[in-house]
Amino acid sequence: MGTLDTSPSNAPSVAPYDLPDSRGYFGEFGGSFVPEILVPALGELTNAFDEALHDPAFQARYHSLLRDYVGRPTALTFAERLTAHFGGARIYLKREDLCHTGAHKINNAIGQILLARRMGKTRIIAETGAGQHGVATATVCARFGMECIVYMGAEDMERQRLNVHRMNLLGAEVRPATSGSQTLKDATNEAIRDWVTNVRDTFYIIGSVVGPHPYPRMVRAFHTVIGEEVKAQLESREGRPNPDILIACVGGGSNAIGLFHPFLDDKNVRCVGVEASGEGLEGRHAATLTLGTPGILHGALSYLLQDDQGQIELAHSISAGLDYPGVGPEHAWLKQSGRVEYISATDTEAMEGVKLLSRTEGIIPALETAHAIAGLSQIAPGTPHDELIVLNCSGRGDKDMQTIAEAL
Repeated sequence: MGTLDTSPSNAPSVAPYDLPDSRGYFGEFGGSFVPEILVPALGELTNAFDEALHDPAFQARYHSLLRDYVGRPTALTFAERLTAHFGGARIYLKREDLCHTGAHKINNAIGQILLARRMGKTRIIAETGAGQHGVATATVCARFGMECIVYMGAEDMERQRLNVHRMNLLGAEVRPATSGSQTLKDATNEAIRDWVTNVRDTFYIIGSVVGPHPYPRMVRAFHTVIGEEVKAQLESREGRPNPDILIACVGGGSNAIGLFHPFLDDKNVRCVGVEASGEGLEGRHAATLTLGTPGILHGALSYLLQDDQGQIELAHSISAGLDYPGVGPEHAWLKQSGRVEYISATDTEAMEGVKLLSRTEGIIPALETAHAIAGLSQIAPGTPHDELIVLNCSGRGDKDMQTIAEAL
């Protein structure tokens, strides 16, 4: 293992929500546990990212692409019939499903491809579960004319064939991961193996707030545009920037962090993350924060699904994007600190969420988003009429229609 400041001891004090610290820790979670060959690469990436954050030209280019290519700002839609259905708080939907490529993932892919070009990298790799991050990565590689290889679990390739076809059409090579559960965990393993072998010319675009430092911080930075837009939009629509409740699904956790982070300093804003409890907490599930324990996976210390010997257990969700046995270290810290509340929803409840949003608002959500809708069903009834709820509609359901049709 490398030694990229992996110990949280004697870390400098920082403001509560300015984490991670300089060594990549959110409290006791995070860090960088990687092979020695990746230590210089991560150091180079950290320096390049820090410079880009303070470079007006980089920021201008990033935000111009968000505006003119991604289609930001995305709408904040008042869900009139969904609000009437629950009979309580006013419900708004943050419409990341309206982004180019159909999900929030493009926000991060744009930022990281600009970093890759800044660093002189010529080859891009990525991992993907539901395929949305893979599509986003293939999209930005096509936009900038760069080689793209996406690792995807063989099982996920079967249930997300549409996204495999999209990646191929965009010019990406999709390589199947055939070990283990043949899902997101195994695709990530393969991507890391590739990176170790080709570290000099290859940039690894990680798709969520997971992995070694600086990835959790970096991916968060490229997604906080979600929450910042919500602040401005609520100020315009409701005369106040902060809602009472925020709700988002949590797998690795990128869309949730992007929504939650700009609001964390206001303790009056209740933040709720919804995990996948699959067949139920007594059966196969992906409820990492609900039933997991601390351990190291893919370069960081966080909550994991593991057995008594520390072996990673298989995760399960009807949603390929939530089918992951770990979670971003910032979410682990937000759970431990009590700042964010994490609940779970089963496959069956998620399917009810698909039908509910489709039939009340005419919006077919991704199966990931459907878990957030299921969480809304637990929270919204009985809330006061003068309260505001914002739910992150992280992606659209086109990619999931085969799974949805079979489940229905």
